[in-house]
Amino acid sequence: MIDSLPPLREVIRTHGLAARRSLGQNFLLDLNLTARIARCAGDLEDCDVLEVGPGPGGLTRALLASGARHVLAVEKDARCLAALEQIAAAYPPGRLTIVQGDALEVDPMAYLRPPVRVVANLPYNMGTELLVRWLTPDQWPPFWDSLTLMFQREVAERIVARPGSKAYGRLAILAQWRSEARIVMRLPPEAFTPAPKVSSAVVHLTRLEAPRHAADPAILNRVVKAAFAQRRKMLRASLRGFTPEIEQKLREAGIAPTERAEEIDLERFCALARVIEAAGSA
Repeated sequence: MIDSLPPLREVIRTHGLAARRSLGQNFLLDLNLTARIARCAGDLEDCDVLEVGPGPGGLTRALLASGARHVLAVEKDARCLAALEQIAAAYPPGRLTIVQGDALEVDPMAYLRPPVRVVANLPYNMGTELLVRWLTPDQWPPFWDSLTLMFQREVAERIVARPGSKAYGRLAILAQWRSEARIVMRLPPEAFTPAPKVSSAVVHLTRLEAPRHAADPAILNRVVKAAFAQRRKMLRASLRGFTPEIEQKLREAGIAPTERAEEIDLERFCALARVIEAAGSA
């Protein structure tokens, strides 16, 4: 046990917290595993932590027990609030703040102070959208220092994928352009209640102070999105909409017009974004 609170299965029974598929809920009830996830985030004693979708609070308890300065738990499901309030009452005032709402609409910096780390077992139905938002803020560096996030294994592999692999795509470009990304933990379906049909993995992303290569974020995003929308097409076809002279622009960026998106590394995508920006074609 990491604290004196009841086991999670008892908490779920007490508060009637059967996981809901409509909310993308799959609860992780093994407190040894939640403690391992918290450790993957590093030393939290001098950090505020944002947790999205805490559910009955297994990871929340691990974050508090590991010494996090302050945890902000954003939970959409009102059924979970009583269980989370029970956790808040077991710790000194101010250690846990609970906000009911949609994480896509809540401003975390209204409740947190830097440095901030995000640690979450993200709901399956919104995990990728949240990650993209955290990777594409209006200003960089972002509000977070690191992200330690659980995804379906397939999504985790897309985040860390390298050129030439089937998993390589827009998510890999967005993640690796501005952060160090690596898989730090893998979990089988039976670790969750209810057990999903797929395995899961925890990805740890540490932000870079500046992108690896110069590029306008909006142009890079548009280029990459268009390129991978038709990933089996040659780039001269998938990017034709940018400019009639796309073949010339590709060559200027060191890319053969007959190459496909999955063959192009991050550096050359950034070079292409710069060429398109310079030509005023975006």
